[in-house]
Amino acid sequence: MSADRITAVSALPRAARKQIATPKTRPKAVESLFFSRDESWLKFNWRVLEEAEDPSNPLMERVKFLAITASNLDEFFEIRVAGMLQRIEDGYNQPQPLDEGGLTPQQRLDRLSESMARFVKAQYACWNQRLLPAMQVEKIRVLRWGELNDAARDQALEFYANEVDPLLTPVTIDPSHPFPRVLNKALCLALLLRHKRKLNGAKNAPAALGVVTVPRSLPRLIPLPSEENCCDFVMLHELIESQVERMFRGYEVLSRAAFRVTRNSNLYMQEEESRSVLESVRTELHNRRKGDAVRLEIESTATEEIVERLRTNFELEPWQVFKTDGPVNLSRLMNLYSEVKRPALKYPPFSGREFRLSRKSKDIFEELRKTDVMLHHPFDSYSTVEEFIESGSVDPNVISMKQTLYRTSKDSPIFRSLIEAAQSKDVTVVVELMARFDEDSNIRWARDLEDAGVGVFHGIVGYKTHAKLALLVRRDPDGVVRRYAHLGTGNYNPVTARFYTDISMLTSQTELTLAVQKCFNYLTAETDSDTYDPLLVAPLNLSDRLVELIEREAEHAKAGKPAAIIAKMNGLIDRRTVEALYAASQAGVEIDLIVRGMCSLRPGVKRLSERIRVRSIVGRFLEHSRIFCFANGGEEQIYCGSADWMPRNLIERCEVLFPVTQPDLKDRLRNEILKAYLDDNVKARLLQPDGEYIRAPRTGAPFSAQDYLMQVAENMDERTAAAREKSA
Repeated sequence: MSADRITAVSALPRAARKQIATPKTRPKAVESLFFSRDESWLKFNWRVLEEAEDPSNPLMERVKFLAITASNLDEFFEIRVAGMLQRIEDGYNQPQPLDEGGLTPQQRLDRLSESMARFVKAQYACWNQRLLPAMQVEKIRVLRWGELNDAARDQALEFYANEVDPLLTPVTIDPSHPFPRVLNKALCLALLLRHKRKLNGAKNAPAALGVVTVPRSLPRLIPLPSEENCCDFVMLHELIESQVERMFRGYEVLSRAAFRVTRNSNLYMQEEESRSVLESVRTELHNRRKGDAVRLEIESTATEEIVERLRTNFELEPWQVFKTDGPVNLSRLMNLYSEVKRPALKYPPFSGREFRLSRKSKDIFEELRKTDVMLHHPFDSYSTVEEFIESGSVDPNVISMKQTLYRTSKDSPIFRSLIEAAQSKDVTVVVELMARFDEDSNIRWARDLEDAGVGVFHGIVGYKTHAKLALLVRRDPDGVVRRYAHLGTGNYNPVTARFYTDISMLTSQTELTLAVQKCFNYLTAETDSDTYDPLLVAPLNLSDRLVELIEREAEHAKAGKPAAIIAKMNGLIDRRTVEALYAASQAGVEIDLIVRGMCSLRPGVKRLSERIRVRSIVGRFLEHSRIFCFANGGEEQIYCGSADWMPRNLIERCEVLFPVTQPDLKDRLRNEILKAYLDDNVKARLLQPDGEYIRAPRTGAPFSAQDYLMQVAENMDERTAAAREKSA
């Protein structure tokens, strides 16, 4: 570690601390060099909420953004809050490292509970004060049961009788009927009931508690008959509430309220004791459905008696109860987005440009023998990647296929191609069973692949396989056996590829494809290799090599050579990497970071990070690509890959970064893609030294990177084809 490297640091320099201590920040919060990852994550969700509040976005897209904030918050409770509660319960309540603010888990939780309460209040203010009135103007209404006219009520009741009632199971809690097991995030109704007959002669028998689970298989919003150009809906739980007297005959319904419980969804596996990783994950998935409750959401109109009975039953503290001034599950507003068929209220349709072979190439393999192909999704269609895998499955000259699968989609063309290929060639797939919240589907895919004759592996025990790699081995017409590879930043999921930004590279470079083969050998057999160059591979060498690249820029700066870093990623919380960036800034390196979500680095602090700028872009597409550009004394190097600068990626997962060396592709990454994100003054927010984000200043015309890249895709096909012809 160099002398300039920051090692053990407990507080900012006094001058720096004075500079960033604003009235909006707490004194203790600004003494650390690092922002808390959880508070940083919550700030990301605030930026998503800002998109829901922004009237310049189409109305139904704003509804969608609000739904996304709710889904994000669900996961935050299931994983992060649950993890903190688990540590506290297990007795681990010592002060945490500096990158967590030096607080104990309980102190962190106390601060987060306040932040989460404010956020939930802002969510419902957005729904009630902004979105509902705007929808009303557009004649889109979510009606209460009492607001329905006769025709709407008759249709809703017909739907109830035919589709809903057969699925309901009303339960009254008493000694012979214990509280039902409420599944994670299942919407339920709680009712206070009094039996109409005197029980055992008691005149004032205590009220009983009734519970009804709202069927998950049914839509949360029921369309209603309405006037022309109108869209009316009623919430499913409102429809069920209207019929509770029929369900609980013999009882008087004193009060009612919709509620939802969020449970701990972390997997705690004992892999070494399992017959297989697949069996271990399957067992833990069953257990996770019964995880401890970590949050209760309930309608704000609920009586205190209902709230307290539920809180006590689920063993929650008062801060874990969130009273909602509107629909209990805002994430289900995504259904509203789907049901409203009003194109004018949504983003205009967009399809990425299709890849074209150069005139001299008969197929993709001949093209790749001449030139690498880079795709920027969704601006470039993902169908090219699907067709590459499909070509391997049907081409008799392809001998073998290997692929990693982290997340994919139902009915994926890639999945079908792998099964088809197994009928005639060797196919190996590394399936990551522990891709969070996709474990169940990945287990099914793994079994289906095995049944089709695919060799299925689950990577290295203890490490998630997050690398995005595919390798085809082909005997070409000239008799030479060659490797062809796809390397990417995103999952092999054609659904998310339409709204996640990602980089794909297709190549037949001998050195690069050989390194991909070595990675597969590592994943399937944990074999060692003298080198994986030119790839950077976690957990083997990626963390060390990344720090070396940053330190090299610092040395170039000291020597007066070109020194700069531009890095785009989803999250930056690895302490060692942040310290290296601080040292590089002090050495004179200009650093621009484009970090969508969590960022623990504190930028813009004098004598520490004054040459570091951090921006986050939240827009129509989820920014998911990872691109890392190093000036390297004038010999620029650019890497792309699957890894963020987070401990879980650099140390706890199998990840790959790959170099982009072809001049035209480097130019596109640097001067088209990265430049666009750095120029964005519409969707970009800049991280301040005190941890707040502000909108990028607009000194000229408004410029949105994603809008620009869509325009490039729509209008520049001919230029791209010509450039590829030239490089070929």
